[in-house]
Amino acid sequence: MNNNEKPFFFTLSNGLRIALKQIRTAPIVSAWVWYNVGSRNEIPGKTGLSHWVEHMQFKGTKNFTGKEMEDTISRTGGYSNALTSPDWTAYYQTLPSIALELALRFEADRMVNSLFDSLEVETERTVILSEREGNENDPQFLLSEAVQQASFKQHPYRNEVLGSTEDLLSLTREDLYGHYRNYYQPSNAMLCLAGSFDLDDILTLVRDCFESIGNTEPIRSIPKPENEIASAERVEVQGPDEANYIQIAWRSPRANDPDFFAYTLIESILSGPSSLNMFGSGGIGNRSSRFYRELVESQLAASAYGSLSASIDPGIYSLSIICREDHSPDEVIARVDQVVDQFLNEKTSVEDQAIALKQARANFAYSSDNITNQAFWLGYANNFADYSWFTDYVARLEQVTAEDILRVARRYLDPAHRVTGVYRNREAANG
Repeated sequence: MNNNEKPFFFTLSNGLRIALKQIRTAPIVSAWVWYNVGSRNEIPGKTGLSHWVEHMQFKGTKNFTGKEMEDTISRTGGYSNALTSPDWTAYYQTLPSIALELALRFEADRMVNSLFDSLEVETERTVILSEREGNENDPQFLLSEAVQQASFKQHPYRNEVLGSTEDLLSLTREDLYGHYRNYYQPSNAMLCLAGSFDLDDILTLVRDCFESIGNTEPIRSIPKPENEIASAERVEVQGPDEANYIQIAWRSPRANDPDFFAYTLIESILSGPSSLNMFGSGGIGNRSSRFYRELVESQLAASAYGSLSASIDPGIYSLSIICREDHSPDEVIARVDQVVDQFLNEKTSVEDQAIALKQARANFAYSSDNITNQAFWLGYANNFADYSWFTDYVARLEQVTAEDILRVARRYLDPAHRVTGVYRNREAANG
């Protein structure tokens, strides 16, 4: 696939940003609409609003039923879905190029005309509560939520995107509709298209579908960043699962911080590289990472993997571990401490840095290997930086030095500034 086509960016008179990237390898196109709103913009007592609004966007508008939109896209041979994150909400369709007008008219309509029928609101309340209850049966979800809340004292990153059970029970149709009408404005959105299309025809179609939509500047809830974890903290969770689980969280820099690129290589060395999006094929394993070698290959743990994401505000880098039954969490944590302490007290070798760079670069390539991914990146990078973050990503990784890696590791991986979470079997813990 030729990913070197330069995108074309422009803005409509109502503030809607447009990104177009022509890729003529197949007669398909991927269309994304991104809204600059996620759980990061929610206030206490109203958690889960953004995710619930996303659900309601599939329930119909003044002009189309939800089933009509879904069936129409499906009949073209295309597919559609949506995603809500702490930082953004996105809707996408990938479909034959000849059917693109259908997708754009649906997206333009639900930008302004979604109904939020009261009966549908209550149906979705049940669905989302069931989703939440299902997650609460997963020990790793419970542990992750506890660590997340300990890692952020005030910032909304402490909250699950799903929202708390208490808030999901109390939110009203007016809460949801008000959130939708406030944030779903052209000036708070970006339309991204990648695929096979004629540029002049698309410009005409986009203007026809979207430019008549009126705009009201959103009233934004923007939190104050939490730049560090103030002190070492330990949280314990108990439940019925027989296995012991560990999650350790360190603060990570925002994606647009120059230190993020050194941190990416740190993650690759310690736990293996994270995929930066969910649509890439392939991927890089973590068997060469230090935590895998020291925890899994030594039979202390059944698995060990890390997670680092690109976020608007400083986030967390987390290490998740499933302990083997013949080793206690404290034994495993002690080994983690040894690995980190050694890393903080030595300069990264040329070989380790080269492997980390190769893996991070390959993982990035897998994350941008198809038309859906190309459309994804047009909008995703613009949520926390701009498109040059994507195009310059590999070059900026290559500029990282061993001194950068050590400096950033010492800044962020200090054991005095982390959260350590442990899940234990309730009966064993009390017996």
